[in-house]
Amino acid sequence: MREICAVFLIIAVNTAMLIYGVSTLSISYYEADIFYNQEGAVHYLINLSCALFGQNDYALRVPFIVIHIFSTTLLYLISKPLLKRETDRLITVLMYVMLPGTIVVSLAANGAAFMILVTLLFLYLRQRDNKLAMYILLILSLFLGKGFIVLYFLLFFYAVNKQDVVLMMLSLTLFAVGMYMYDFSISGKPRGYFLDTFSIYAAIFSPLLFLYFIYTLYRILIKESKTLLWWLSFGAFIASLLLSFRQRIAVEEFASYTIIAAPLIVATFMNSFRVRLPQYRKLHKIFAVLVLSLLLLNTILVFGNQYLYPFFQKTSSHFAYKYHIAKELADELKKRGITEVGIEDKKLALRLKFYGVENGGEFALEDSLMGDIEIVYGKTIIEKYALIPRQPQSF
Repeated sequence: MREICAVFLIIAVNTAMLIYGVSTLSISYYEADIFYNQEGAVHYLINLSCALFGQNDYALRVPFIVIHIFSTTLLYLISKPLLKRETDRLITVLMYVMLPGTIVVSLAANGAAFMILVTLLFLYLRQRDNKLAMYILLILSLFLGKGFIVLYFLLFFYAVNKQDVVLMMLSLTLFAVGMYMYDFSISGKPRGYFLDTFSIYAAIFSPLLFLYFIYTLYRILIKESKTLLWWLSFGAFIASLLLSFRQRIAVEEFASYTIIAAPLIVATFMNSFRVRLPQYRKLHKIFAVLVLSLLLLNTILVFGNQYLYPFFQKTSSHFAYKYHIAKELADELKKRGITEVGIEDKKLALRLKFYGVENGGEFALEDSLMGDIEIVYGKTIIEKYALIPRQPQSF
């Protein structure tokens, strides 16, 4: 009971932080494009949510926070057979919710949230040997997005290794159908995106933890028994690195299967820690403190991202810039009674449309150092805009 209360407390605090995080973000162009122009599970989910609760940031993002809550609960449940001690399971949950990649997936409207949830649910059903539910889940996942093609690919090789004929045939069939349904390209010429992919993974995990993630995968490869969780994390990581030699990949289509390796990381570390006598555990303690400190620092920086602009020479270099400005700009325009404004930047125009400002009207909006519309975070002016009368069109 104490353990369940602790897990509930971690999830509750994390949820409160995520809800606060929603208030600091605007819709990005990528999300606005999904909302207005694309089809698929994410499109229908956010449109349904906005239809029920109004077209605002909370309606856009809270569904993914709810998915994150279920995913975190499933991660805790599947960690039980892997981690025998209560402390280890709590550390796993805490580490998972603090991962930068987990925070981003929980707040951004994207398909990665579905990928994590379905994968963890599949692992949970696999642990309980509920094969029928597993197979139904895999079939249904085909309609949630192209990211599951990676899952089918990884499950095929796992099934071959375990000589599971049914899972092998099903995953191969779903892989073929998915490649036909979606534009999932693996072609290209070598472009040198390997280091880019590597650096994105380091950002998703935080650098020190990413190094230990690699060590965990390697140690299990050469010494430990290989669970399905390891197969998915190892396979997705290696496949993404290999593909990055040929093309720029959508890392989220692979990283979703790596950040769920938190139980493996904790198990490997704790096993190494506990086999040593107390006097020889100093380095492990220092490493653990550094990793947790960096995760805490990353968490603070992510949720306090609006106050980091003074540290960037160009505001557009800020890591969250594409999630800023639109909401505040729309609010300022509506305060002035403007719900239509001419915008040459089509991406910004689509973002403003979400907040009720259409492209058109008597005025044009332009970037201008002399503009009187200022977007300010903290004490830093992020952007300035000017409203100018639009020139009448001649025919």
